[in-house]
Amino acid sequence: MLPKNRPPTPPGEILLEEFLKPLGMTQVELARRMGVPIQRVNTLIKGKRAVTAETAILLARVFKTSPELWMNLQTQCDLWEAARRLAIA
Repeated sequence: MLPKNRPPTPPGEILLEEFLKPLGMTQVELARRMGVPIQRVNTLIKGKRAVTAETAILLARVFKTSPELWMNLQTQCDLWEAARRLAIA
């Protein structure tokens, strides 16, 4: 169910607050473990990049989660944004 009064928490914020900070892992270390440029991790955390299927798989491998976790977080944000745009139109 989509929240009606506030946007869902972006995947980058979940990544930072629920995974990186508690583990004491830096963005640089995550990028190294994922085998991607630091900019990819940084722009995801800043909310300037969406989680792709590939990124979801890489995050799942590093954090021992499912790729669906990351894709579902992104989907909730995408649906909320689309609903807002359609309500305005």
